[in-house]
Amino acid sequence: MEDESRPASGGRSISEEEERLLWGRAAGGDEDARDRLILLHRPLVFWIAGKFQVAPQQYQDLVQEGMIALIKAVDKFDPGRETRFATYGYYRIRGQMTNYLQRVEAKAPQPVDEEALQLSGGDETDKIDWLISIMDQLKELPDKESDVIEALVFEGKKAREYALERGVDVSHIYRLQRKAISRIRNLLGLEATEHP
Repeated sequence: MEDESRPASGGRSISEEEERLLWGRAAGGDEDARDRLILLHRPLVFWIAGKFQVAPQQYQDLVQEGMIALIKAVDKFDPGRETRFATYGYYRIRGQMTNYLQRVEAKAPQPVDEEALQLSGGDETDKIDWLISIMDQLKELPDKESDVIEALVFEGKKAREYALERGVDVSHIYRLQRKAISRIRNLLGLEATEHP
């Protein structure tokens, strides 16, 4: 259960009766009452954001997402129900912050295991044979995947450098590289965990 005292804007608290009156006015279309409710519950956004362990540069974005959720929650809250706004708002704000972090994480580049197409150990002849086998399989790949493997494996370029050259996001290069590696390993009859 949430704590009964809720800090208002400027650190003040208001009584449950005052808050109930604000909800009634806001439900009647009073924009001033709506704004006061948003300000009243704004500390909840900062408190929830502080519970997430994020990089300092993401914190402000997280707070911004929380404020958007708070505004939506104030607009959708039904004061006639037996739920307190702090409880309702908590789940709405936390949910939107979590969704934001998942979206950011999904867009983040995911590096590929650089050793997936490298030969570990063995003599120089084995390495040359292995590279020739990879080169033979490149023609079986879609052009974009083939180009990525050529650039990263044979030309020794870094994924970020190649992405800049192509004018695409580095995460796109990593996706193409993963697909290409998977196809080559299948074409060569290798298991995903096996190294030649």
